[in-house]
Amino acid sequence: MITIVNCKAYAEATGKKAVKLAKVCESVAKATKSRIAIAVQAADISAVANAVSIPVFAQHVDAIEFGAHTGWTLPESVQEAGAVGSLINHSELRVPEELVQKTVQRLRNLGILSVVCAANPVEEERLAKFKPDMVAVEPPELIGGKISVSKARPEVISESVRRVRGIPILVGAGIHTAEDVATAKRLGAQGILVASGVVLAKNPKKALLELMKGF
Repeated sequence: MITIVNCKAYAEATGKKAVKLAKVCESVAKATKSRIAIAVQAADISAVANAVSIPVFAQHVDAIEFGAHTGWTLPESVQEAGAVGSLINHSELRVPEELVQKTVQRLRNLGILSVVCAANPVEEERLAKFKPDMVAVEPPELIGGKISVSKARPEVISESVRRVRGIPILVGAGIHTAEDVATAKRLGAQGILVASGVVLAKNPKKALLELMKGF
């Protein structure tokens, strides 16, 4: 089981606070012997990667090569900064399916892990054909909310597991409690993608420890 904590662009996880949160994730990973990674903004990758030993992910990369691409995110740049993986097609930064495929291939060629996000099991099944390292299903209407996909739409998890074989499935959207995690695990998920439930918690360490109980 793996947990990826997505910092998004929250003030609570930007710059020095991203490093602070990463150290919290690292301490919880060691204390619970869990696999925890953190996805940070591109500008924070280097500082975070230098501060912790847990895996650091980019939140997005573009399927570009070296050259004239002002404002785009080059996969090689996040790798050199210390990222070992990247999210692709998060609901807040969707890309066309042909670019998902190209991005997955670029990352594979560089030895960077790819986590492709999908809004539902049908889309997840289509994107899984590109052979990313992991897929994450997150119903957009539940992201950032107080009700988790495990409670509101558990069938999304079981249907994802039925449709996608051979690729680890992560679950996101509203994950807040150990019960949410335990339900996802019972239905066949192999990890969670969490953001506000940890990043915006009054006590991120306590919140993350609570989630780990579900594993």
